[in-house]
Amino acid sequence: MDLKGKYVVITGGSSGIGRALAIEMAKAGVILVLAARSAGRLAEVQAECKALGSECHTVMLDLESNASIEQAAGQIGTLVPHIDVLVNNAGISQRARAADTLPEVEHTIMQTNYFGPVRLTKALWPYFNKQQVSIIVISSVVGLFGFPLRSSYAASKHALHGYFESVALESKGNPHVLIVCPGRINTPISLSALHAEGRQHGQMDPGQQQGIPADVCAQKIMKAWSNRKNLVLIARGERLLWYMRRYLPALFSYVAKKVSPV
Repeated sequence: MDLKGKYVVITGGSSGIGRALAIEMAKAGVILVLAARSAGRLAEVQAECKALGSECHTVMLDLESNASIEQAAGQIGTLVPHIDVLVNNAGISQRARAADTLPEVEHTIMQTNYFGPVRLTKALWPYFNKQQVSIIVISSVVGLFGFPLRSSYAASKHALHGYFESVALESKGNPHVLIVCPGRINTPISLSALHAEGRQHGQMDPGQQQGIPADVCAQKIMKAWSNRKNLVLIARGERLLWYMRRYLPALFSYVAKKVSPV
């Protein structure tokens, strides 16, 4: 697929999968709008993309704030004539038992991972390319099944699946929707994961450190999008859990309890 000159918006574009996707997109010659909360990290990724010859803009975005979402959408509408690809990537993870997690923390996770992306998508809808637009939704393997210490995170990702699968069925191909389910990817997502009382995890989990490199994940996403897939699972051993969940649910329940959640 020829991407040169396409207008692409990536949330959570300052680190992890979002940054890796921005770099891959920049190599292809797209015009980028990167949105995130950290102005400093956004500026660093913007410089990387510009060094690759891509035009790149940045917008501040905090998915916990509806006002920030609306403001960011308005700014994006002034930066590009239309949107060819929207990547809903920004999100926050969890490291806490369901029984211990405060309701306020659960609300933060749902707002950041579900309500925020949905609100942003609706706010950007008027700017979508009427001929063809794609929405790439970065979910997780736990959008496909539950997992220990991830109750609200899994719930938010399940909600994304339900919403954007419905969008895809209503749209009849435009927008094209790709839901991405990464397993353990080597990104800093565990650093900002929330504990039961809202404290940030603050450390890289061994599973993340040994995960699939973010650039490899980004390349697989690009390939799945280019092939017009609707769902792609990017994982190693976690892939087995998905097959167990589908075909051997009793075995899945046994094994998932044994697997380290970090």
